[in-house]
Amino acid sequence: MSVFLVTWDLNRHSRPAGYEQARQNLITHLQRFPHIKDQGLDSVWFLQSDSSADTVSADIRTKMNNNDRLVVTKLVSGQHQGWLDPVVWAWINARL
Repeated sequence: MSVFLVTWDLNRHSRPAGYEQARQNLITHLQRFPHIKDQGLDSVWFLQSDSSADTVSADIRTKMNNNDRLVVTKLVSGQHQGWLDPVVWAWINARL
């Protein structure tokens, strides 16, 4: 299993009448993966998957449009750092 940092931004201007529904659809889609998120980072999630970053990205993109943005990065043991809630770090480090 791998852990991926997933960060995304839905472009509000491309869906003026349906932003909240599009956001909820994306969140529901992301919740299919084993995951954790730090409450201080709204659109950053950490997902666990056996797939590649390309496959995870393609899967998430099915809930996005061409005006949205997405980054999916595989975390590597000993090659990550930051300031997150200790519970988030424990979840990440237990899976690397």
